Amino acid sequence: MQALRIALAQINPTVGDLIGNAALIVSWTARAAQEGAHVVAFPEMATTGYPVEDLALRPSFARASQAALESLAVDLDRAGCGEVVTVVGYLERDRAGSRNSAAVLFGGSVVSRYDKHALPTYRVFDELRYFAPGSRLSITTVNGMRVGVVICEDIWQPGGPVPAYAAAGVDALLCLNASPYERGKDAVRRSVVERRAAEAGVPLAYVNLVGGQDELVFDGGSMVVAADGTLLGKAPEFVEHLLYVDIDPPPSPQPDRDPAPGWTVDRSTIPDLLVRGWHRAESTTAPEISGDEKSWSALVTGVRDYVHKNGFKSVILGLSGGIDSAVVAAIAVDALGSDAVYGVSMPSQYSSDHSRSDASEFARRTGIHFVTEPIADMVAAFVEQLSLTGVAEENIQARCRGMTLMALSNSAGHLVLATGNKSELAVGYSTIYGDAVGGFAPIKDVPKSLVWDLARWRNKAATERGEMPPIPEGSIDKPPSAELRPGQLDTDSLPNYVELDAILFRYVDSDQSVEDIVAAGFDRDTVTSTVRKVDAAEYKRRQYPIGTKITSRAFGRDRRMPITARWREV
Repeated sequence: MQALRIALAQINPTVGDLIGNAALIVSWTARAAQEGAHVVAFPEMATTGYPVEDLALRPSFARASQAALESLAVDLDRAGCGEVVTVVGYLERDRAGSRNSAAVLFGGSVVSRYDKHALPTYRVFDELRYFAPGSRLSITTVNGMRVGVVICEDIWQPGGPVPAYAAAGVDALLCLNASPYERGKDAVRRSVVERRAAEAGVPLAYVNLVGGQDELVFDGGSMVVAADGTLLGKAPEFVEHLLYVDIDPPPSPQPDRDPAPGWTVDRSTIPDLLVRGWHRAESTTAPEISGDEKSWSALVTGVRDYVHKNGFKSVILGLSGGIDSAVVAAIAVDALGSDAVYGVSMPSQYSSDHSRSDASEFARRTGIHFVTEPIADMVAAFVEQLSLTGVAEENIQARCRGMTLMALSNSAGHLVLATGNKSELAVGYSTIYGDAVGGFAPIKDVPKSLVWDLARWRNKAATERGEMPPIPEGSIDKPPSAELRPGQLDTDSLPNYVELDAILFRYVDSDQSVEDIVAAGFDRDTVTSTVRKVDAAEYKRRQYPIGTKITSRAFGRDRRMPITARWREV
């Protein structure tokens, strides 16, 4: 019995593009066939994209998904991929409701199906709203080896289908995933895969989605882990990729056994496959990259896919000379190319010379389009007519800038990028309808202290490649300021960002109480002031553009707090 060659196709589908996603699957299956794959597995809901959210509740969309799957099976056969077993995620619907499902395709037909069993309802996931859980196993015999299928959360929860497969007898497990990126999640994910491979007693092949979908970014990193925890192969992150791994046959074939109580088995047997051009190849393992590089790649992917999948050709942003706008602009350049990025300097009477020069220097280094649109006269008109002073005068500057960007967006079709970071959004340090305007917010989930880290990493990476660092040193080194009044600094109203971010992580990401945070060594007055600002700013955050999630608890679908509420921590 020859080894079973498994190909894991981490692809970047688009939600709702049933025709385009099917064409993508056919193309990648054809590539896998050329490399001698017997089985090619695609990510969770690859035919529909993920997450489909309330599209899952529309019977018309479910019917279209089912029809697309049947057509895909035929198209694979017509494209000469009939000798390859293809496993794809799709949206099923029956009398129990919609289901997050996987199908095994061979010879122009659907030969086996599996419905996701564990439906997550935490953080960004709300799958019980959309799907009915499954209760069947899918075991397909390919070249004498029995291959089972599970979907994402099925391996994150103890019990469930994994021990049921072990009881029924399989030689390998395929796990189809749409697991979003978070900082540090890759190590946790690897540990989960290792535990389930050991529990099943067979190799586990984990294929993950890649690409951006609204605020989520999927990082790929597909892998195959042996029952003893050995990494047999790993794909790179944030790129589409085919990972090939050869699974040796077991010493003796698995006997048919009854699964655990409560499960049924959808069984199929594929004739022995002798794929033309098959050859044994070494399994591959992509090199590890640093945490900051992964976060940068996630942010770049988020911008690139949001822009391209929504049909925009270019982006525009206010380029103030500060660290936030410089990092956002650098992300946009890496995602789209300099010719698709438009930076606008909008000085007021309080803008410093170094802010103007740093903005201009960024444009020189990166080659983006750059113009200056002074706002002093616009601000003066509002201030004089409405007799504005104090905070109202400060905020009208931000709002004139926002209006300028939106006008340029309307006239040229650019997508406006908002430049606020997570720390500022947490405490409401932004002007609604001012610097909060835009269609996408690339660093919305990046704490301010991490913004600096990413800027330094990006410049260091450029230097190591012999390139010009994109972010001017002045933008990194100068004290942060909104420059809305003479001599203004962020620290006039906020603690230093390292301390602020530490408090915010405990309160926002970890749900710690004021007493917990104070007990950790933080000043009570500082904690109290910070928490009050966070609680009071929910209405602002709700109106802020969406942006890429990279932390464990992003504002938006990841943290859903009421706007109207009498409860306050302090």
